[in-house]
Amino acid sequence: METPLIEFKNVTKRFGQLTVLDQADAKIYEGEITTIIGLSGSGKSVFLKHIIGLLNPEDGAVLFRGKPLDEMKKKERDASLAQISYMFQDNALFDSMTIYENVALPLRETTNLSKAEIDRRVMTRIEQMELSEAAFKYPSELSGGMQKRAALARALVTDPRIVLFDEPTTGQDPVRENAILSMVAENRKKFDFTAVLVSHAIPEVYFISNRILALYDRKIVFQGSPEEFENFDHPLKNEIRNSLEELQEKLSGLYAKRQFKVRYHTELQSGALQETYAVLVFTLKDMDTFVSKLGHEAIQKILYSMGSFIDKHFSAVGGFSARFGADEFVTALPYSDVKEAGAILDSFVEDFQGWGSRNILSWDGTEEAPHVYPEFVVLAGIAEGKPIERMGDVIEFARKQQKEICRLRCRATGVDR
Repeated sequence: METPLIEFKNVTKRFGQLTVLDQADAKIYEGEITTIIGLSGSGKSVFLKHIIGLLNPEDGAVLFRGKPLDEMKKKERDASLAQISYMFQDNALFDSMTIYENVALPLRETTNLSKAEIDRRVMTRIEQMELSEAAFKYPSELSGGMQKRAALARALVTDPRIVLFDEPTTGQDPVRENAILSMVAENRKKFDFTAVLVSHAIPEVYFISNRILALYDRKIVFQGSPEEFENFDHPLKNEIRNSLEELQEKLSGLYAKRQFKVRYHTELQSGALQETYAVLVFTLKDMDTFVSKLGHEAIQKILYSMGSFIDKHFSAVGGFSARFGADEFVTALPYSDVKEAGAILDSFVEDFQGWGSRNILSWDGTEEAPHVYPEFVVLAGIAEGKPIERMGDVIEFARKQQKEICRLRCRATGVDR
């Protein structure tokens, strides 16, 4: 069995009489995005600080590649912890330093590299984060999105194998929450690091996470995939349900994935067994390419608008929809079949082309959306099912039937197409 990159074994942490972690066990695997969730004050940030060595447990052990940190010699421990970087909740950029100086700081403080080598590494990361024009500006001169990218450039400048993110989406609106999470996921793939997040952005964070760790009553009460967490029966789920209800409002009436499943079972499976229904799966094609051209915030605005339009169109004919992934929406049409769903889809495409060109295919020319003109391509697939069939099987079949239904070219506001 694969050795975890980081493992907590019976870790207990106390601050005076207060026990924050009580015999906590957890496993974090290399190359994955692991998200730590839990109630406020449950010890999530304390957990994170044990990984980076800022805190040490009273009892138990934190292992790095199977070896306890407290059994390592100082040189080995320092080398292990040097592979870890930390991105703070509020970015923690120094206001008196330029973006270049902020990004260079870890190299200046922790290495003996030459000035020329530091300059090369810093400018490489700044260019990769598309911050070249902002390199010698101060944080106060940048937008919130650019500040996040600068903080990530600083976290990545030492070429870490692990990056810890402490509440990266706190205080952000739904569009920016998803933009930040999209940035984390894209750069994890680009730079091949292991990501560990503490996040309240539920369930949006599920779209990018490979593994969920749930903290409750000072212990890790769950660790597994987001899909497995949906079936986890525990008091902690009350917080999750509340978050899902809030998400429904955030996404202008779109059902959260869990709510979608509940309605699926109550509405479709309670009907006569011979009744059919239709499922449609919509995907924004090549989202990663689209993000690279328009930026994370622009793509989330487009997905927000796209989800709202899908919901509005299909709810008018008795359907219900949910966002199932970073680039995917699923709609169920009770008491329908492929033929009828196809006709409804044709009507949707006609409306979407007209509405989309007026709304989601323009932007205001901010730094998050440079003057490029990528094509916005939507795929859709339809499948027919019966209430006795597994929802996942019907959705997967609809995915396999996907074909292009819409292709529109983006434009900058005020610029003729």
